[in-house]
Amino acid sequence: MANKFKNANRSNLWVWLGIALLVLLLDQFTKVLVLGAFQLGDSTPITSFFNLVRVHNHGAAFSFLAGAGGWQRWFFTGIGVAAAIFMVWMLRAHPGQKLFSLAISLILGGAIGNVIDRLLHGYVVDFLDFYWGTWHFPAFNVADSGISVGAALLILDEILRVRRGR
Repeated sequence: MANKFKNANRSNLWVWLGIALLVLLLDQFTKVLVLGAFQLGDSTPITSFFNLVRVHNHGAAFSFLAGAGGWQRWFFTGIGVAAAIFMVWMLRAHPGQKLFSLAISLILGGAIGNVIDRLLHGYVVDFLDFYWGTWHFPAFNVADSGISVGAALLILDEILRVRRGR
């Protein structure tokens, strides 16, 4: 019986890693398309509130530390690698917790996608530009979307866990 449980958890782990891989592949595929079709700074209007653009983010979220002189590339790469290792460990430890594992999988795929950009290019390729009037939300990519949705699901998972504990 214990062996059957162990095999089920192992197969769950592969499902979660597969989801992370899908996010990673979709992220990298879209970035290759953008790099091939756009020059840095190009913008193509799609709707009255959305453009496809090509932006290079040398920093972290919202270009944090983008102008720090180059050291941030390796700092954020190191954080991404360490976070990825921790997330794989978390998936191994909790493969049966579906919402939690889905959240971690989305974050993992996004984190690795952005680490790959930093290693290959020295920056993260962003291309999704949403705006209202003259106000623009900072451009982002599929990896950032996976990280954001995963973070929201982690919050939801914790809220549900607290409610179950009452």
